Amino acid sequence: MSAGNVLSPNDSKGLLPTPKLSLLQIFTMSFGFLGIQFGFALQNGNTSRILRSFGADVDQLPMFWIVAPLVGMIVQPIIGHYSDKTWNRIGRRKPYFLVGALLSSTALIFLPNSGSLAGIIPALWIGAGMVMVMDASFNVAMEPFRALVADNLPQSQSTLGFSIQTFLIGLGAVVGSALPDILAKSGVSMVADADGIAPNIKIAFYIGAAVFVSAILVTIFFSKEYPPAEYEKYHGSVPEDKTKHKSGLSEIFADFKNMPRTMKQLGLVQFFSWFALFTMWVFTTDAVATHIYGLTGDYAKSVEFNEAGNKVGTAFAWYNFIAMLYALLLPFIARKVGRKMTHALSLFAGGVGLISIYFIKDPAMLKYCMIGIGLAWASILAMPYVILSGCIPAGKLGIYMGIFNFFITLPQIINGLFGGAIVKHIYGGQTIYAIVLAGFFLICGAVSVLFVYDEGAVKLKQQQILNLGK
Repeated sequence: MSAGNVLSPNDSKGLLPTPKLSLLQIFTMSFGFLGIQFGFALQNGNTSRILRSFGADVDQLPMFWIVAPLVGMIVQPIIGHYSDKTWNRIGRRKPYFLVGALLSSTALIFLPNSGSLAGIIPALWIGAGMVMVMDASFNVAMEPFRALVADNLPQSQSTLGFSIQTFLIGLGAVVGSALPDILAKSGVSMVADADGIAPNIKIAFYIGAAVFVSAILVTIFFSKEYPPAEYEKYHGSVPEDKTKHKSGLSEIFADFKNMPRTMKQLGLVQFFSWFALFTMWVFTTDAVATHIYGLTGDYAKSVEFNEAGNKVGTAFAWYNFIAMLYALLLPFIARKVGRKMTHALSLFAGGVGLISIYFIKDPAMLKYCMIGIGLAWASILAMPYVILSGCIPAGKLGIYMGIFNFFITLPQIINGLFGGAIVKHIYGGQTIYAIVLAGFFLICGAVSVLFVYDEGAVKLKQQQILNLGK
């Protein structure tokens, strides 16, 4: 049985099989994610040190970071809902890519320059506001990308599609994470200016803005979307009995209530995973500065702290590089051991990687800790969406991808509300213990994914058996 003869799950519903795409088509369809993750990498690797430079205490960082998931929780379901219903000359998902890219690039330029407006409003609050605008814009651009892959690919190509998307995410994140350190080694100063931000950080954000827009434009110009009539041939239309008399927020709430069982079960896995990731992004720079570099006192504007921040950025680039390569292996591994076991093993490796940071004293060893984290990151960006795409009702890909974001944002919000207090009052300001806890959370996620019902995998197996019978 050749791959070209595998039936789509749609065949059992009297629909046409979703056409397969070439590797080049899948690549250009997902290329915009390279720019999105380039911006995310700059945000994840540098927001804490920018806010610390503007005067934030380490235990306050989670409260500033909480803005991002709060905005995502609101924006993604709304964008998903309306992208399901949009169609104009640009396309269905593409208008949101374009608007999100323009807004994100503007925020990337303004965030490191927040200190220049300190005479009007405290720089810390301007910076926090820019983080909010940036994350809202990232969400506008990002959410429809997940739906676009599910729109255009049959189940037999879904793992490949999300793996290529993860590869491009990794590529963008590698360069975005390492860029401040690369610029510093190229001679750009990492000594803070009068506004508290070093030139290598500012220039990195300017480059990120340009890359973001350019990558999105590649997807807009070189990928296709199915017009509504053609889309319905492959996916069918929205069930009339559930949504006919609902619109706007009422329809979003109705869809939330009727979410598939698989999505609910994946919610627990996502909770453990994203609680851990949020902790890593918020506290790793301070954990490395204090636990490995041994910094104490008021070190937030010191050259040594910036050096620790650059090391963390390079380490983040390393885990993204590992994720980029590992993403290409995910389809093969999933075929051998199954989607759930692939994700479980990857999350376990990430947990071990985070815990191992506690045991190192040489900054050069950070890259070895990042190997397991890279495996987990690649799988987190791909496997839950592969599993999810097989259980979503026709015409609901955008809204359910947006609702699924609740399970990403909620653990970050909870972490943001309580993480700083835990670090201050339980860990005595030692952020390394937060990193260790994050490692254990990833291991909990690895266990919980084994209990998820993978509806898409069951359907695909049934269709393969049917195809063999024919």
